[in-house]
Amino acid sequence: MEGPVVYILIGVASLIGLWIILYFIPVGLWFTALLSGVRINLFQLVFMRWRKVPPSLIVGSMIMATKAGLKISRDELEAHYLAGGRVKSVISALISADKANIRLDFNTATAIDLAGREVFEAVQMSVNPKVINTPPVAAVAKDGIQLIAKARVTVRANIRQLVGGAGEETILARIGEGVVSSIGSAESHKSVLENPDSISKVVLGKGLDSGTAFEILSIDIADIDVGKNIGAVLQMDQANADKNIAQAKAEERRAMAVAVEQEMKARAQEARAKVIEAEAEIPKAMAEAFRTGNLGIMDYYRMQNIKADTEMRDSIAKPPQAPPSDKDKLSK
Repeated sequence: MEGPVVYILIGVASLIGLWIILYFIPVGLWFTALLSGVRINLFQLVFMRWRKVPPSLIVGSMIMATKAGLKISRDELEAHYLAGGRVKSVISALISADKANIRLDFNTATAIDLAGREVFEAVQMSVNPKVINTPPVAAVAKDGIQLIAKARVTVRANIRQLVGGAGEETILARIGEGVVSSIGSAESHKSVLENPDSISKVVLGKGLDSGTAFEILSIDIADIDVGKNIGAVLQMDQANADKNIAQAKAEERRAMAVAVEQEMKARAQEARAKVIEAEAEIPKAMAEAFRTGNLGIMDYYRMQNIKADTEMRDSIAKPPQAPPSDKDKLSK
């Protein structure tokens, strides 16, 4: 029993050793590269393992580049991989750009890839332009009518501006600004509705794609809707504000008039009190005149007759008062 077990263990150990040898010395990968026309040293494949670089990725990328007619060295691919780049994406982008007659070298492609942009998608966008739908943009013409426009922007990637160039958000913001400026400069909203292409011409003439990673091919106005009459709303708000101000001023004047009226009433009451106070001094003066002999009894009776005669004349001069009606009686 011990003999078969030993043979089995030796066989397993041999297989493990063979796998380790083939793992560190990828003879099959080297032979595949040789048949594909890629010249690479077998020891370099072994050293890739020690440098934590997958040989299959480098060799496969070199085979793709060689078959496409591109000359890319192993050191360049290893350096890009160790820098954190996506080697296959770069090789695919270079092959697509070469077939589409787009000027793109290896250094530019790796710089775009390391900048965080998808270089292969950028090359595809250069070949097949992308359509971006803008959100609704609201603007007001000079006649006060609000218009809500939607645009479709056809762009393609600008390979030279991918590193450091602005993205889609900047394009959309600039187009929105251009649409607002174009509609705002129109004398009437009807002219904009009649010629929506005027917006496209104005916006395209401003060079909105400068400093961005895209090249604007066309701007098409997809839809224009009529919104609110902003001018009328603003005039109504201004009229209401003026009315409130006028009401406030009128209320202020009324309050001042009421205050003056109350002050005059107070003054009248004060004067009436002074008159009553003065009249209260008359009996005292008459009594003093009687005591001093300056006023006689006949003078007093004569004064009383004059007073009674004056009261009678006053009562005759007053108009007669109408008797109270039934309604007044019921109200009381």
